[in-house]
Amino acid sequence: MATRRTVVLALGLLVLAGLPPVALALGEPFAVTLWSRILIWALAAASLDLILGYGGLVSLGHAAFVGIGAYAVGILGHHAFEGSAVPFLPFGWTGTPLALIQWPAAIGAGALAALLIGALSLRTAGVYFIMITLAFAQMLYYFMLSLPDYGGEDGINLWQRSEVPGLDTGDPVVFYYLCLGLLVGFLGLAKRLVDSRFGMILRGCKQNEARLRALGCPTLRTKLLAFVIAGAGAGLAGALAANQTEFVDPGLMHWTKSGELIVMVILGGMGTLVGPVFGAAALLLLEEVLTGITEHWMVILGPLLVFVVLFARRGIYGWLAGPGARDG
Repeated sequence: MATRRTVVLALGLLVLAGLPPVALALGEPFAVTLWSRILIWALAAASLDLILGYGGLVSLGHAAFVGIGAYAVGILGHHAFEGSAVPFLPFGWTGTPLALIQWPAAIGAGALAALLIGALSLRTAGVYFIMITLAFAQMLYYFMLSLPDYGGEDGINLWQRSEVPGLDTGDPVVFYYLCLGLLVGFLGLAKRLVDSRFGMILRGCKQNEARLRALGCPTLRTKLLAFVIAGAGAGLAGALAANQTEFVDPGLMHWTKSGELIVMVILGGMGTLVGPVFGAAALLLLEEVLTGITEHWMVILGPLLVFVVLFARRGIYGWLAGPGARDG
């Protein structure tokens, strides 16, 4: 079954790598933009799967880290364009359009927010954890709504994409491959983590945390570290999302976005890392197709999700890759 899993992964990577030239040859440049969006949200969903699929932590606030990463890029770009000083930073620094500063700032902001939120929320469990993460996300959402300097509910326009030395991020094909490379890099890092002792403890927390604590394993520290890594990955996804749309608004932080990320993880397959990529593709492609039929496309998505939960519990990736896909 490992061979079948390898074939599915190889075919998936081959399709993603070859999509831009095929789309352009068929006269469908919009497909490149659509799939860039899919890759970005796949990265966000994969970061959620690290804590949801492996740690059993159902977070209804994960999109907050995506929004934080997006705002890190938006704020730095906004001040760089205006030539005004960034608040709370020393020496009157006026921001920068450089990706080598913006994107690490987005990752760091996402990780720091996850550290603060996780340090409080991980002392609870079950429905209490869900509600606390939801509460923090909504607090951040309304906080950004209340900042007129950064557009409030109208958001911020990015006057230019982040500058990457040697690359034209304004070119949709270049940006697509940049998103693909970062997604593959994150999945590789996450795979190394879940296969390590850290990953074994994280999975053990999902199964029987009390027993692990009795054995002397640092369960809280492990969950917090996983939460921080997931927040950092979501922050990177937010940075890419801001560049893709060239716009940032508080809607990225709303709890409904977190719900969509959970749906992506469930559709693709929890605890597989790669599954959320399939889930993100399925959800966003369904949205693209069904919105052309009816504005109430969620009515069609709902029964489909129920079907997956009842009859394909390992998700789309698990169905394609067969038994053992959970290890991928």
